[in-house]
Amino acid sequence: MSLGYIVRRLLGAIPLLFGISLILFTIVHLAPGGPLDVYVDNPSVSKEALDQIAKAYGLDQPVPVQYVLWLKSMLVGDWGYSIRTGRPVLSEIVLRLGPTMELGGLALLLSLLIAIPLGIISASRRGSKLDGTLTLVSFAGISTPVFWLALLLQLLFSVHLGWLPSAGYKSIGDGSFPDRLAHIVMPAAVLSLATIASWSRFIRSGMVDVLNQDYIRTAYAKGRGERGVVFFHALRNALIPAVTVIAVDFGTVISGAVITETVFAWPGIGRLFMESMDGRDYPMLMGLMMMGSVGIIVANIVADLTYAALDPRIRYG
Repeated sequence: MSLGYIVRRLLGAIPLLFGISLILFTIVHLAPGGPLDVYVDNPSVSKEALDQIAKAYGLDQPVPVQYVLWLKSMLVGDWGYSIRTGRPVLSEIVLRLGPTMELGGLALLLSLLIAIPLGIISASRRGSKLDGTLTLVSFAGISTPVFWLALLLQLLFSVHLGWLPSAGYKSIGDGSFPDRLAHIVMPAAVLSLATIASWSRFIRSGMVDVLNQDYIRTAYAKGRGERGVVFFHALRNALIPAVTVIAVDFGTVISGAVITETVFAWPGIGRLFMESMDGRDYPMLMGLMMMGSVGIIVANIVADLTYAALDPRIRYG
């Protein structure tokens, strides 16, 4: 893997991000309503005050002019100010990024620790009742609506059993490690369910394909045990097809779990996105969506690097 390849990928992402920003900016501004609609029916807000607010945020300009002004500011690191709160967009995002990293990081760690063994077991016992059961559970996990599962867990563990807090980041006046852990358990479990189900399917598919290869049969013929064949010969190659899916999921989860954070009142990027959508906060929405786009692009570059690490035959010039 050469440094030149990485540099070329990063440079190639620049026009891609430009195109994404143009499309997103157009869609956001074409959506019905606007950030000033909340003030229209308020008799205490005069027409002159509305005009001043619109001028302060550049909303009185045509959409193409607004885009150019926004793009110039973004290129120099000025993400603008939130129309809803009046605070800098970047400061708001940084403030919410920590809780999202905690929730997303734990969810992804759980997904890796559970999905890989499930995929290996299912592939090693393919066609058995255990494989069929794991397949059924995986499809159920993929099909289960996130909001429904979140509400079900809240009803069970918070309302009926009283074991866990129903929502929030920490208890008022507490914030200790056990308290924070109790608050993060349910949202992390909900967030990891779909990724566990999908990742285990991809890993199983890759393992089944690899286990049918000639070099695997040769390893068995040489007397290598099943555990050695699976972990030292098959798993590394079986992970290659799943790397892209895992890498993209890393990018999207860290960018914000919108539904999970909203249901559990988790003060992260996903909940901030929903709040910004409700208020038509254009600068905040653009900042969040561009951050998510960068995360997905970086995740794909990391996936390419992981390909080369897993398979020595892959070389990028």
